[in-house]
Amino acid sequence: MSVPAPEGQGSTSRRRKPDRAIAVFGASGHTGRFVIAELLRRGQTPILVGRDADKLREAGDAAAGCDVRVASTDDPDALDRALTGAAALVNCAGPFLDTAVPLVRAALRAGIHYLDVTAEQRAALAVFERFGEAGRDADIAIVPAMAFYGGLSDLLATAALGEWATADEIRIGVALDSWEPTLGTRVTGQRNVGRRFVVSKGRLEFLADPPPTREWDFPAPFRRQTVVGLPFSEIITISQHVKAQEVHSYMNLEPIEDLRDPNTPAPTAADESGRSAQTFLVDVIVRLGGEERRATARGRDIYAITAPLVVEATERILDGRVATNGTAAPGETFAARDFLEALAVEDFSVELG
Repeated sequence: MSVPAPEGQGSTSRRRKPDRAIAVFGASGHTGRFVIAELLRRGQTPILVGRDADKLREAGDAAAGCDVRVASTDDPDALDRALTGAAALVNCAGPFLDTAVPLVRAALRAGIHYLDVTAEQRAALAVFERFGEAGRDADIAIVPAMAFYGGLSDLLATAALGEWATADEIRIGVALDSWEPTLGTRVTGQRNVGRRFVVSKGRLEFLADPPPTREWDFPAPFRRQTVVGLPFSEIITISQHVKAQEVHSYMNLEPIEDLRDPNTPAPTAADESGRSAQTFLVDVIVRLGGEERRATARGRDIYAITAPLVVEATERILDGRVATNGTAAPGETFAARDFLEALAVEDFSVELG
């Protein structure tokens, strides 16, 4: 399935920028195709990289004129050839427990920036633990979890914090009207079986078993929902740069039931942009003492929104519009409020209290 540029958001005929080609590993996957379409919409030059030559050629047919290069994570020489001429590498191929470390190593060998879109906590943690010094020493940006799960909540929490240097509590509530998981999501779920983390008493701790439930008063259209503790990579990214005593993430129950049902179909396009009809709301509440601040994002399709998030991040890194270099979380790397307000995406809005 090809994923053309969203209506009303530009054209792939815009002048390319050949001096800053961006390699996308996993370019033929569901999220990877959205990323390729977003790069083309912005006039960037993508390099399509992946493990399956046939699927890559199919994706390349939808992105005429782009280089297509076959490489796998277990072949460093092929990876090095695939990254020739690239200024940055965006990793869209899960399970990231298997792909993140070898691809960060490849980016370091090539001397180029690395971003990924992992929701996997242990994959994000491995990048911070293994490459914290390497990114700074090489003077390149290494930014894991620059996606709906991870990056969006991190940026919302950072924007809500404002001038606060610490927080007593950060609560993240995710509401989806449904969840049609991709094959990649299902494969990752089978691979990612370790216990999840939260921040409790200022440190990473395991999520309680069974996970806690509570009532959450979401803004419209979701309103009051029962939610259950379900943390993703935002716990890891936030813990890297925010001094918070408690950080917890929750999700409403309906999408979890969809995800657990093996008969739930994969996402289907609801319009020419390739996006599904799924709607989401991410509600972040930050508390310090008796004061609370809120930041909320609404939109369509959790897979599709990842594309403008990671592409905006990549462009800012290449332009030098970063608060820090090296291995860092999204909220630490970018000016969070400015980043969120700059996202010109159809059916997406942010409210920053």
